[in-house]
Amino acid sequence: MALPDTFSLLVLGQGKTGLEVVRWALDHAEQGSCPRVSSVTVYGGGSSAPNDETDELAARGVRFAFGTEEVEGSYDVCVASPGISEFSDFFASARSASGQIFGEPELAWRVSPERWVAVTGTNGKTTTTALTRHLLAASGMAAEAVGNIGTCAISRVDGRTPGSWFVAELSSYQLATTEELHPRAGVLLNITPDHLAWHRTHENYAAAKMRLFRNMGPDDLAVIDMDDPGAAARADEVRARGVRVCELARADTGAPDAAFLSEEGVLSVRLGGSLVELAPMADLHIKGEHNAANALAAAAVALFAGADAVSVRQGLVSFSPLEHRIEPVAEIDGVAYVNDSKATNTDAVLKALTAFPDGRVVLMLGGSDKGTPLEEFSRTVARQVRGVVCFGAAGPRFLAAFSETEGASEIDLAAADHLADALDVARSIAHAGDTVLLSPACASFDEFSGFEERGTRFKELVLGLAAQPSADPAR
Repeated sequence: MALPDTFSLLVLGQGKTGLEVVRWALDHAEQGSCPRVSSVTVYGGGSSAPNDETDELAARGVRFAFGTEEVEGSYDVCVASPGISEFSDFFASARSASGQIFGEPELAWRVSPERWVAVTGTNGKTTTTALTRHLLAASGMAAEAVGNIGTCAISRVDGRTPGSWFVAELSSYQLATTEELHPRAGVLLNITPDHLAWHRTHENYAAAKMRLFRNMGPDDLAVIDMDDPGAAARADEVRARGVRVCELARADTGAPDAAFLSEEGVLSVRLGGSLVELAPMADLHIKGEHNAANALAAAAVALFAGADAVSVRQGLVSFSPLEHRIEPVAEIDGVAYVNDSKATNTDAVLKALTAFPDGRVVLMLGGSDKGTPLEEFSRTVARQVRGVVCFGAAGPRFLAAFSETEGASEIDLAAADHLADALDVARSIAHAGDTVLLSPACASFDEFSGFEERGTRFKELVLGLAAQPSADPAR
């Protein structure tokens, strides 16, 4: 269903996404451009209250309803912020009051539908999105990274360069309410249990991810990681839609469209039977098996979009790790310190550990507990590290899981109260040649506002240690 030429708008949520939608809507109300927004109403939610931003927008004619999730009135279009579950009473109330309801990426696509790439998965989305944009730009193609990576697409649609690409990182929250979104290329990296409080069930979560492909056809490309059981199990569903599937795997699957590592470890992409050998994975700055998958996905999409092989090759080797994602911080007394604060679930931690195959890792685990099962996780981790420091609200449960794990008695196991304490403990355990890795497997809300603040604080603490004279010059 197309957007009306003129419509009344309801926005759910007054966080970053909601207010970006409001600002776009005001521009289209005040300038009279098409589509035109006749009125803007924002329901902030049950705990919402006025602030400086809402006061500024209210002065421009926006109506705000604070402290309630009971929507009153009638609206042509509702845009729901990603933090509001489609299964919530708040969402249901807005649905009953609105002619259409969807999220911000859907709105942006309807306004500016040309040349979209969409990337989803439980882990790896941000790196793949940023790398895809980097590879397109390296080939001289105008491209912008938008979506869950931090820039709302709706804030960029009116200023898009003609012929440019939007490379959109899309979370399950954002995909769940899409209807017409149709990227030219879509990437599904993995599907492992996460965000069950929002989606209610794992099947709902997986179904939200799969909405990425619902409008794609034979002229589009779906890149699916066949080494991930959750993603691979849904490849036939995508093929049944008539979508061209590029099989991503560590080894060549033989498919006419495939992205894989050669026997010599070279990133290789075959599209339509034509093979392009790119860079050796060892030459990239991003490390680990998961980053091989991210690099292959980005390269396949870039080549499909028209990037040339030479530029893609150069772009792969010039790309640097993103902040908070296996990000080197410093080396102190021969010990490397690495910030992987973005690893907010156990699957992300296991992927991160593949970047350190020698097993000389002191792992910092903890934060806000997601309640994820830990039995298999603790067994796997215990085989790959030489020490674990458990901290924060989830620390006691992680410590108990490792204490009961066969083989964990062979590693150093310690507890700490909070991040700074955990770093001190990890430093006391580590020896020259080891890596202290913050890859916490948890959200951060027991101590921080988000993984970004946690990672930034970790780096500040490490750099503070690096500035001090060595306490043990012999280490």
